[in-house]
Amino acid sequence: MKKALKKALFIDRDGTLIVEPPVDMQVDSLAKLEFVPGAISALKVLRGLDFELVMATNQDGLGTDSFPEEDFRIPQEKMLRTLAGEGVLFDDMLIDRTFESDGAPTRKPRTGMFGRYTGGGYDLAASYVVGDRATDILLARNLGARGILLAPPAEGLRTLEEAGAADACALITDSWSEIAEFIRRGERRAEIRRETRETQITVRLDLDGRGDFNGQISTGLRFLDHMLAQIAHHGGVALAVDARGDLDIDEHHTMEDVAITLGEAVDRALGAKAGIARYGFALPMDDCRALALLDFGGRIDFEWDASFRRERVGDVPTEMFRHFFHSFACAARCNLQISAHGDNDHHKAEAVFKAFARALRMAVAHIPFDYTVPSSKGVL
Repeated sequence: MKKALKKALFIDRDGTLIVEPPVDMQVDSLAKLEFVPGAISALKVLRGLDFELVMATNQDGLGTDSFPEEDFRIPQEKMLRTLAGEGVLFDDMLIDRTFESDGAPTRKPRTGMFGRYTGGGYDLAASYVVGDRATDILLARNLGARGILLAPPAEGLRTLEEAGAADACALITDSWSEIAEFIRRGERRAEIRRETRETQITVRLDLDGRGDFNGQISTGLRFLDHMLAQIAHHGGVALAVDARGDLDIDEHHTMEDVAITLGEAVDRALGAKAGIARYGFALPMDDCRALALLDFGGRIDFEWDASFRRERVGDVPTEMFRHFFHSFACAARCNLQISAHGDNDHHKAEAVFKAFARALRMAVAHIPFDYTVPSSKGVL
């Protein structure tokens, strides 16, 4: 499996994490140190997601007579100790010391001090810049990231429109809790492309069922299209699948690679898996009894107890149903157990997909206001 790119949250300091003094705009003493309401609680949530936390701040003239190093260091260290006591640690801190008049390439919104993140190891399109000024949103545009402006919505929109930066902003809010929830929900979606000599597959997925792409499913196998639509509907997810495969040879490569790509999309969309139910099971209807047991605990296992009398259901070989779900389990890094019994092979196959969909719906469900990893080990 191709190694996933890292993601980052680039977070401004003054006016975003801590209150910016209105008189001199400089936090140069402990008396001036005050956290923005809701910032610490939100950072605790964001720390549990699949992002690196990076503080990125302009500190005008730091180290000069106008802003001595010691005046900055004391409140800065106090701020970091307070955050660490709440379990919030920054992976990196980027501090530009120049004045705006210097026009330095390292000063936000320029990207000179972000070289570590622009070299290809980070998925900047899936990363965010959070700040209270238009320059932070312009930085997001320059990085190719998504911007979040911490400001009253009406006032913030006017500011961004004046700066010509409104198009680079994904959210304007004066609530840190809304920022945390927005980022968390945005992480529960993925787009995965897989290209081999036999197939070209694209899967788009949103675990919360949001997305105008839902239902755009085309694999070249009509019965598989029908079953994937059942996963979307009964799983409560938004799903789009575009598959081009060597069906002139047989169905194997297409079904296998669709399952692998779907599994990778689920695994990517779950991220750190904080706050999910983790387990799912279902017993659907029809004249067949089907059972699906699912655990996104990170340990791969697969059990299958279903047989078919017919060689094909529609245009799909029945032997491929087992292989489809086995491939999914390996790609999604989950434990999946499926059994089905009944007389009608069409109903049996459909019951299996519906049972799987319902199990998926239960397992990926987010428990409101719970951002813990569902494991006694603290990690999945």
